[in-house]
Amino acid sequence: MMMTACDDGRRRVYEIGDKGDSWTEALGTLSRVWGNKKGNERGVRSGFTTATIDGDGEMRNVMLVTLPVYSKGKEKGELRLWLTDNTHIVDIGSVSGETEDAAASSLLYKSGNNKEELIALYEKKKGDEDKPSPGMVSVLLTEQLKRVKEVLATWKEVDERVSKLCLSENAEHDASTENACSTTFKITDGLVGFLSGNFSDGTWKDEYLGVNATVNKEDGATVATDNGVKFTGRGAWAEWPVGKQGDNQLYHFANCNFTLVATVSIHGVPKKDTPIPLIGATMNDDSDNTVLLGLSYNSQNRWQVLCSGQTTAELNSNWESQTTHQVVIVLQNGNQGSAYVDGKSVGDESCVLKIADSKEISHFYIGGDGSDAGNTRNQEAFSVTVSNVMLYNRPLDGNEITALAKNKITIPKPEGPNTLVVATPSTAVSGQVAQKTVSVSTPGESTVNHESSVSSGEDEGTAGGTDEQGEKGIHPQHGEVNGTALNSSIVNSSQGNNSDGGTMRGSGLLPSLLLLGLWGFAAQ
Repeated sequence: MMMTACDDGRRRVYEIGDKGDSWTEALGTLSRVWGNKKGNERGVRSGFTTATIDGDGEMRNVMLVTLPVYSKGKEKGELRLWLTDNTHIVDIGSVSGETEDAAASSLLYKSGNNKEELIALYEKKKGDEDKPSPGMVSVLLTEQLKRVKEVLATWKEVDERVSKLCLSENAEHDASTENACSTTFKITDGLVGFLSGNFSDGTWKDEYLGVNATVNKEDGATVATDNGVKFTGRGAWAEWPVGKQGDNQLYHFANCNFTLVATVSIHGVPKKDTPIPLIGATMNDDSDNTVLLGLSYNSQNRWQVLCSGQTTAELNSNWESQTTHQVVIVLQNGNQGSAYVDGKSVGDESCVLKIADSKEISHFYIGGDGSDAGNTRNQEAFSVTVSNVMLYNRPLDGNEITALAKNKITIPKPEGPNTLVVATPSTAVSGQVAQKTVSVSTPGESTVNHESSVSSGEDEGTAGGTDEQGEKGIHPQHGEVNGTALNSSIVNSSQGNNSDGGTMRGSGLLPSLLLLGLWGFAAQ
């Protein structure tokens, strides 16, 4: 796997194939998630390593990433640590000091003899005249590693709760059954985000500790339910950000493939003819707020699908008041949309979406879209309860959606509060670990010693340089390239989502990626 900082402001991630002869962009998972500082300034190297870490009794292959984050109005970069398992991504927290301006970084995870250590080595940019920068800093990330373990334990617990949604009547007696929906469908496969009963103070928290949704009420009202939120009035709705997150977009995959699933109950029939938006994805096209793909309901008890801002003809499929429905919208390959209600497709054909090259998804809307917030003429006292909202990084097929609809079982509430933590994907690191003392000269001619470590495993590497791009618009002329070999199970899980990803080939690329990067530099 390779990460490269590109001139368009986004970092692309590539996965190896054909025994090293080709690289495919991981559009369905990690690529373009993290931003890269734009302008004439050269992109900096990220820390990029893999590990197998114990999360509540379960060894999990993950990847750890360090990158500088530039806040609005501030030129200094704050180095932050991210955790991912190639599906979920969490921001673990800060690595550098508050006053430091961090740049290039490298990471090492080592374990053995009942001891684990996570070490970050990063570059500090030039300080002021009174306090010159020491150049390189080595930090032992003890607390951050503890939080990583807490996040992994939370992911495991949420996976177990979500799996209970798929228990059929025969499987209810055996809670250990994982694939009760069908023999071929695992409900947590590709599940990135999950909104359920964790709602307070206007925030609907993602159970996987990723991206939270903001609940707006304007002139309406919102009330927490066991597994969701009840929205009353047109001004009440939830916004789940994609592009609106800013430089780092954990749900960027949604621009290529996604499945959004929600369980809804509509309370009462609207009096006016205007369709009421229920769920959908909105584009970042300035003030137009075009709906890329959405599902609405009307006063005739009919469903309507929105496709590229256009409402389709009234559908024959009916909805019923005070009845639980499972609604689903699916995007495939970035240009093909479809919608389902209770496991059945609503509409004869999938809609072909028209998206300008420069446009991407801004956010998902849930329970409404806020379009008439503040317009009292269009307000009605209608309400809808939305619960157990699931976001996948892949398009579920018809059989999987049907299996979900047949098992609409309420998910039990968690026994205790979750600890909010952040994370990013990584995988197992093999090989012996060597230690080295790094001497770094400061501008004042003094010497600073830091303990750092280097892995000699053959499955990991970091390199800098440029590559041959097979996809239009990918030109990391001034960027950095980091490479690391991932566990095959993680690589294969993401490659299944990247049928539309760009592929590049080059005969001399793989050996260059196995260079040791900053750690090699520090050892000189």
